[in-house]
Amino acid sequence: MKMTSKIIVTIALLVCIVSPSFAKKKVMLDNYYNNETNKKTNLPYHYLWDDKALSGFSELGDLFVSKGAKLATLTEKPTTSKLRCANIFIIVDPDTPAETAKPNFMDTEAAKDIAKWVKRGGTLVVFTNDVGNSDLDSINLLTEIFGIKYNKVLLHPELKAEKGQPRNYDSCNFTELSNHPLFFGVKKIFMKETSSITCSKTAIPILTQNGDVYMAQAKYGRGFVFAVTDPWLYNEYIDHAHLPADFENLKAARNLVDWLLGKK
Repeated sequence: MKMTSKIIVTIALLVCIVSPSFAKKKVMLDNYYNNETNKKTNLPYHYLWDDKALSGFSELGDLFVSKGAKLATLTEKPTTSKLRCANIFIIVDPDTPAETAKPNFMDTEAAKDIAKWVKRGGTLVVFTNDVGNSDLDSINLLTEIFGIKYNKVLLHPELKAEKGQPRNYDSCNFTELSNHPLFFGVKKIFMKETSSITCSKTAIPILTQNGDVYMAQAKYGRGFVFAVTDPWLYNEYIDHAHLPADFENLKAARNLVDWLLGKK
């Protein structure tokens, strides 16, 4: 009986390790470093799969599901064992003390474990924010392993529109897009109030404007890292609920989903 149990456990571990190419890919979203609570409902919210308000990631999650992916959420500190069955791990807008009473900060232990998982073939996605709305010091403990450093600045602010005029969305546009799979068929995207990135090691820029880097990627072992300076694909700005029709964040989101799921 004991031998049978050992065999079952061994098989389960092997299935977890080798199954991604045979089963649905799992996209795991962090809810440990981004752990905000809505003051009105007292429920977790902000960049979460099940948050269907403008603040949520439900529409981005739907795009992953439409491509056959399985969604998951990690509410605990990441470890190699907790990430073992994930193909993609997304960290969004790490909390500051102004956003939650007891924020969880990235430390060297977690950074080493996540990097080990990436090196073995995982795809890490990091969406931060500007210096006033995201913990950049601690997240850099992780991203600098891959040659990606978030700079403590506020860039790309939305300029105030004249009285009686619509919001000045075009003050936050990006139209000089690189020849990258993320921007295939895309002419214009929206991101507001961001940080910037400095690239080193194997990291390379994907999106730049006026000499500042807003998106970057890096190869690490058998894995891959994609970094962006804003949580730009949350429900408020992924489609045209607010954005004018000429912005193509939704098209870019579809490209991103296809690109990330295509990583081995």
